[in-house]
Amino acid sequence: MNIVKKQVNLKRNIKSKLERHPVPILGKDYRVKIIYKNTKIIELDVDGKNIIISLPNQYKKVENTNVLDLAIDKMYEQIAKVEIERAMEKTRIMLGFAPEEYEIEKIKSLGKCENGKITIHPEIVKYRREIIDYIVLHQYCHLKYKTHSKSFYKLLEKYEPNYKRCEEELLNI
Repeated sequence: MNIVKKQVNLKRNIKSKLERHPVPILGKDYRVKIIYKNTKIIELDVDGKNIIISLPNQYKKVENTNVLDLAIDKMYEQIAKVEIERAMEKTRIMLGFAPEEYEIEKIKSLGKCENGKITIHPEIVKYRREIIDYIVLHQYCHLKYKTHSKSFYKLLEKYEPNYKRCEEELLNI
């Protein structure tokens, strides 16, 4: 097999791998479509059930999986800013208190609460809004109770009676 054929096969493998694996956003799966155009920046647009990633023509000749992964990570971060703010405000109104601060950052879990500060992983936006709301509520409950005590679960259940279903769903993903 000559080098040109190997390069063409490599491109096909990369593209088909991305198109086979859906990208979840708010509990719905989207297909990735890659287009190349005369531009200097990477563009990403969600259209129907597709995520259209426009890459500069210069990426046609290179293995671009890392670039595409970065574009999708950036998309998750942008959606997370809106969705987490929505969930934080909803929970603040519901409970009547708020964290000293919160941030969106890649961490080992989907959320954590330490020293009055809530941190949420941006990939939380892969899940349905009900799950996002549950994760934020869970962290808010840690503002009152540091451990998973009976009081913690009593507060959690008061505001999310179906919290066990949400936890099961997260465990099964």
